[in-house]
Amino acid sequence: MPPFGKRVSSTPVPPPVAEANPPAARAPTEPPAPVRPRAVAAEADNFIRDQVLQRIEPAVAVHLTNTDLATRIGTLVSEIANENRFLLNRQEQQTLGHDILDDMIGLGPIEPLLKDPTVTDILINGAYAIFVERRGKLEATPLQFRNNAHALHVAQRIASSIGRRIDESSPMLDARLKDGSRVNVVIPPLAIAGPCISIRKFFKNNMSFAKLVQLGTVSPGLGRALEIAARCRLNMVISGGTGSGKTTLLNALSSMIEPTDRIVTIEDTVELQLQQRHVVQLETRPPNLEHTGEITQRDLMRNALRMRPDRIIVGEVRGPECFDMMQAMNTGHDGSMSTIHANSGRDALARMEDMMIMASQNLPLQAIRSQIASAIDLIVQTARMRDGVRRVTELVEVVGLEGEVVSMETLFHYEFQGENPDGTMRGVFVSSKLRPRFLPRLEYFGLADAFIAALNTPG
Repeated sequence: MPPFGKRVSSTPVPPPVAEANPPAARAPTEPPAPVRPRAVAAEADNFIRDQVLQRIEPAVAVHLTNTDLATRIGTLVSEIANENRFLLNRQEQQTLGHDILDDMIGLGPIEPLLKDPTVTDILINGAYAIFVERRGKLEATPLQFRNNAHALHVAQRIASSIGRRIDESSPMLDARLKDGSRVNVVIPPLAIAGPCISIRKFFKNNMSFAKLVQLGTVSPGLGRALEIAARCRLNMVISGGTGSGKTTLLNALSSMIEPTDRIVTIEDTVELQLQQRHVVQLETRPPNLEHTGEITQRDLMRNALRMRPDRIIVGEVRGPECFDMMQAMNTGHDGSMSTIHANSGRDALARMEDMMIMASQNLPLQAIRSQIASAIDLIVQTARMRDGVRRVTELVEVVGLEGEVVSMETLFHYEFQGENPDGTMRGVFVSSKLRPRFLPRLEYFGLADAFIAALNTPG
């Protein structure tokens, strides 16, 4: 009798039919993860990235260890994905978290460019246009940021790493990276196309005069003349345009300084690489958000004179500090050096006149020119030529003041002769073979004959 509550069918049930080829035993499997369309996946990833970057303050992130930051990012990725019902499995969340961590620890898509030894400058014009300079020439790269928010976050990380901030209230920034590379940032509303970041890379390899001769920057004779000038404590100004190799040449000249000299350097952003042991590096400080606390190059220049320096090196003279630098060169700090933006030696003198007038408007022009003529011995003019090679185009001696005009004599100049088949320029360094007025100084150091021999060396 059937059990209570069960109905028994009167129709016989056929036995199960065995399969002709029974399949192998199927192992139990998890249901496959849903496949996200590529466009939807990219949109979700970008959304999560932006949300994570917004929820982690750069000022806080720089103080976290990599492990703590990775944990925090992983938690946020999971929370944001669940809040917005994005279909990300655990592996996708981990991969996305690692990518975000790389963005936050490094500098996103430009990180490979910072490690590329052939790149000297990185120029970012908004999120989608990244250019580099290689061998003196600019070229576009295929690299891009995801969007302007991504580029802005990288800029904010740079600012946070040095205790500064960049936002709409303070949209410009001068800074340097941990490796010493110089960075300038301009963001909207000043930059229309998005954040603009300019990076001048810092190279730890010191440039010697032998290397400059090999690169074609100077001839053997000109290189030897510059070495002697630096050793004999001549006051020199290196003039040239942006990216013409002024700082590189200044580093090479500074290597000739005696190791016993006390050197004080003054820079907006530290770039000089001096090898001597007794070096004091001073760097300016911009104003804070309350527009107070600024320390200018002139402030540092005045303080440097109280630090018992043997030589003062100003990374770039660009304002009223020029007046104090001329005072220092005229009061026993022989062998001081600086750079200036100018197109020729004569233009460099005119610019220095203007900067000294900024510092002391009551000083007569005759007195200003007299100070310049007695302070400066040599002006070294540099240029980046159209083949990308940086060259010293002129070595000018400041002879003195004749009437109301500062008299100058050219000791070396670069003479263009043509173009080689590979596109490089062909030319020679021509010496005027004039005897400079500072020859007694060279005789004092026992190097007058060597300097005359360098002037007579064919270029």
